[in-house]
Amino acid sequence: MNIIVCIKQVPDTTEVRINPETNTLVREGVKSIINPFDMYAIEEAIRIKEKLGGKTTVITMGPPQAEAALREAFAMGIDEGILISDRAFAGSDTWATSYTLVGAIKKIGEFDLILCGKQAADGDTAQVGPGISAHLDIPQVTYVKKIEEIKDGLARVERMTEEGFEIIETPLPALFTVVKEINEPRLPSLKGMMRAKQAKIALWTQKELNLDAQKIGLCGSPTQVVKIFTPPPKKGGKIITGETQEVVSELFDLLKSEVN
Repeated sequence: MNIIVCIKQVPDTTEVRINPETNTLVREGVKSIINPFDMYAIEEAIRIKEKLGGKTTVITMGPPQAEAALREAFAMGIDEGILISDRAFAGSDTWATSYTLVGAIKKIGEFDLILCGKQAADGDTAQVGPGISAHLDIPQVTYVKKIEEIKDGLARVERMTEEGFEIIETPLPALFTVVKEINEPRLPSLKGMMRAKQAKIALWTQKELNLDAQKIGLCGSPTQVVKIFTPPPKKGGKIITGETQEVVSELFDLLKSEVN
């Protein structure tokens, strides 16, 4: 099994800053972490390899500091890491990001499975995983909570829904986005952390990937942020106290007056 995991380094929630000129997140010099949902994808890849054998490769796109995320994945047990980093990729939306990641995946070569976290903590769009599968024209299953079996070129998984879950069987290669219910990520071992310090990480730029310049970065992003602002604080409001029936009656009167 050749498994590729796409991860993202996201700003720590207390350190989010916006570039006022480009309306994009400022990543350089900002304390960052591996996107929490991607940790479950890393763990699942390692578990599949431990059970079926093969190789695990983690790729991420970001500034040079994103190398730290790859080293953390190495410490957990990932075999190889690739950093996609170039000023030409800056400002990419989800479509341009997925296109760029696919360029790296094609350069890697043959694979059986791609794993992603269900969404990123900074964008919350849940679009990059599906975008990758669209560019590659391979099956996708989103919100995977359990991989039941991988055998004879097929995978059977449980997909979380609002009502419960679905059991889906799909041919491989395929892409799965996973939810936190799928596993409990392991802590890096001392041996793993020592290995991570010495691990060689490949750096691929636009030169290595040779992508269409019109499809990457801001230029290749169909969606762009026009304006970012903090919503004004809500005014007014009223706290209603008392017995249940009294509260309901007063609330009804207030709503009725708002409508009129």
